[in-house]
Amino acid sequence: MQSPLWRMTAAAQAEAVRSARVSAVELVDSHLERIAEVNPHVNAVTQLLAERARDAAARTDRRRAAGETLGPLAGVPFTVKESTPVEGVPTTFGTARFRDLVASADAPPVARLRAAGAIPLGHSNMPTLILAGMHTRSELFGDTVNPWNPARTPGGTSGGDGVAVATGMAPLGLGNDSGGSVRIPAQFCGVAGLKPTSGRFASDHRVIGPDDPGPASQMLVTDGPLARSVADLRLAYEVLAGADPRDPRAVPVPVYGPPVPGPVEVAVVADPGGHGVHPTVRSAVEAAAEALLDAGYAVREVRDVPRLDEALDAYGRITVTEFAANWPAVRQLLGAGGDRYIAMSMARTPPANADEFMKLMGTWLNIRRSWAEFLDTYPLLLGPVFTEPPVEPRLESRDEAGRDRVASAMRLCTVTSFVGVPGVAVPTAVVDGLPTGVQIVGRAFREDLCLAAAQAVEDRVGVFAPIDPRGHR
Repeated sequence: MQSPLWRMTAAAQAEAVRSARVSAVELVDSHLERIAEVNPHVNAVTQLLAERARDAAARTDRRRAAGETLGPLAGVPFTVKESTPVEGVPTTFGTARFRDLVASADAPPVARLRAAGAIPLGHSNMPTLILAGMHTRSELFGDTVNPWNPARTPGGTSGGDGVAVATGMAPLGLGNDSGGSVRIPAQFCGVAGLKPTSGRFASDHRVIGPDDPGPASQMLVTDGPLARSVADLRLAYEVLAGADPRDPRAVPVPVYGPPVPGPVEVAVVADPGGHGVHPTVRSAVEAAAEALLDAGYAVREVRDVPRLDEALDAYGRITVTEFAANWPAVRQLLGAGGDRYIAMSMARTPPANADEFMKLMGTWLNIRRSWAEFLDTYPLLLGPVFTEPPVEPRLESRDEAGRDRVASAMRLCTVTSFVGVPGVAVPTAVVDGLPTGVQIVGRAFREDLCLAAAQAVEDRVGVFAPIDPRGHR
């Protein structure tokens, strides 16, 4: 029996549409059928844009019939996180208060994917306001289920996209990441994910009003894709990179940098900060290191990453200080129990005064300098995404011990977001029925080095998605 179209990679789907082997309408319909089959079991796709997607696919087919050149993602469906605007669709942030907040225009990354021929298929679930915790559960849409094991969280905050990609509902997902929100669901769902360098992808997070957010939100949040293969992740990266007048932070840096002389050196840190790592996660790092060594990389275990605990403290103080003024209003939007995660964080980390905040901004730059020097010696860093296997849903909101456990486990994601460098999450195995994975971190604007190394790992360990979640319920 011929394999369904939704099983194809994004690259193969686009090539099939460009070559007229399949129509874009057939491709979209295949994914809509898959959504109908599995989304009731996982609740990842929230606002399904079926008719809009079919109309866009029909336009693609007419363009091809007219002899027009189609883009690198021609006809490829993708999901979009509930916090990222899609023109004409509510950007709900998962809260009932914003169910009618209809976007007047596509966010820059959505517009770029569309310009390359891709088709938005629907919004995807996330924690309420991105603030209710790591587990993907929103006030408006409820819980999203890990397709490998419903007793474990799919991660977040881009968990809806991770699950949609892992289960074949879309070959690409568009999430965002300010401390692991793309990479954690990638690891927990067994797919690949990219957090780019700050300033690599254009974005515009002025969703609710005309004002820009404060410095932490400006510097930490990056949009990023998820895919089942590194090759598809690379394809999305090439489309999303570049400057845009809507985002003065985005810079026109070449997508591919110059070759690194000699074998590329990779620093390996399985237990950042020495706070502990689960044996399964350590084994994943070791497996990825062996794969890179086999691929010709110069792999070396090093003592630690630069200034991790200091960076985590500064990250917490800066973000809490920026957030504190709006907390009373935001707390009301989070719904019953949705405020627990942030409330515990704010109780643990008091806001800084003006003098302290100014000093923290200097500390931030100084830590970024330390990381730049570290990555000048080692162009790549291999380490964990999350130092435990996937945990139970809402652990981080249960109590302070759960909150601290999750915050510690995601520490390498947090610090690499803080210093603004790129990271690619790539799966390594399936252990006890759950996917394992690692992240490969690189120098600023050298996503190409991270992707090449992730490809070397994938070539040696394989691809583990799509997965069918229906047997778990």
